[in-house]
Amino acid sequence: MFVITKIPLFLYLLIVYNLIAFGGDTNLLDETFISWQMMSGANLTLSNSHFLLVLGVFALYFEIFKSTRSTISSMIEQSVSMILFIVFLAEFLLVKQAGTATFLLLTLMQLMDVMSGVMVSVSSARRDMTIGE
Repeated sequence: MFVITKIPLFLYLLIVYNLIAFGGDTNLLDETFISWQMMSGANLTLSNSHFLLVLGVFALYFEIFKSTRSTISSMIEQSVSMILFIVFLAEFLLVKQAGTATFLLLTLMQLMDVMSGVMVSVSSARRDMTIGE
C-alpha cells in the first residue's frame, strides 16, 4: 500500500490512455462515457477522452497537494514525476495514437505537476533555511 501512494497518479492515467488508445478500436476515446439531462434542458455528454481530462484535473490537484511535503520520499517522487513527464512528451511527439488534444492536455498537466513540485520545494526550502544567528 505504501508503494502505491508514492507512484505519481499520472502514471495510472498514462496506462489507462494507452489501454484505450491501443485497444484496437480507434474511436474508443470518442465514445460516450456518460450523458445526462441538465436542469436547464441541455444534454451534457462526456466522452472517454473528456473523462480522462476530468481525472487528470483531480490527479493534478492531489499531486500538488502531495508535493507540499518535504520528505526524502517526496523528493524521489518528484524525480519520478520528471521522468514521467519525459515519457509523456516522448510519447506525444513519437506515437501516432498519442497525437491528440487529450494527450497534449494530459502532458501539460504532468508538466504543471513537475513545475509546481519544484516551486513548492524551493519555497519550502527557502523557508526552512536559517541564515545567521
